[in-house]
Amino acid sequence: MTSSDSKPPTLASSAACPCGSGRPFGDCCEPLLAQRSKAATAEELMRSRFTAHVVGHHLHLHRTYLETARQPFVEEPEGEAVKWTRLVIRSHEANVRPDVSYVDFTAYFEAKGAEHPMHEKSEFHRIGGEWFFVRPIREGPAPVRAAPKAGRNDPCTCGSGKKFKHCCGR
Repeated sequence: MTSSDSKPPTLASSAACPCGSGRPFGDCCEPLLAQRSKAATAEELMRSRFTAHVVGHHLHLHRTYLETARQPFVEEPEGEAVKWTRLVIRSHEANVRPDVSYVDFTAYFEAKGAEHPMHEKSEFHRIGGEWFFVRPIREGPAPVRAAPKAGRNDPCTCGSGKKFKHCCGR
């Protein structure tokens, strides 16, 4: 499906919303894409932006991205279309600072007959009561944290029963 600035793409209101909320499109992202309501949270905006990618609603993507929101919308020629298949919200960190939230998610797409993940943690700002996507703050999964380092007086990690400082900590 493609989008124009005057007529958004259609998806039956009774169809399952592509954002994975489990709600019908008409009760979930459709009101946001049609500008009948505004996202109450950064997570809601993230879900509507994913749905906009699925259905090709470029105007919604334009007006909810802080960098382009105040600029006139100009439809650009589409490159190779990406088939987005599903969205998994990993976490929603509300109000990390006043009117700033983070959403950690994985968006899946299909390429060459297989499903691939795109993992990202994004920053959203609420300005004048409206949420905007600002930037990705991390692409890829969260870094794996190493086990805590053994202290000098802790039992040695090798299992010898000695203090770390008298065994492997030498």
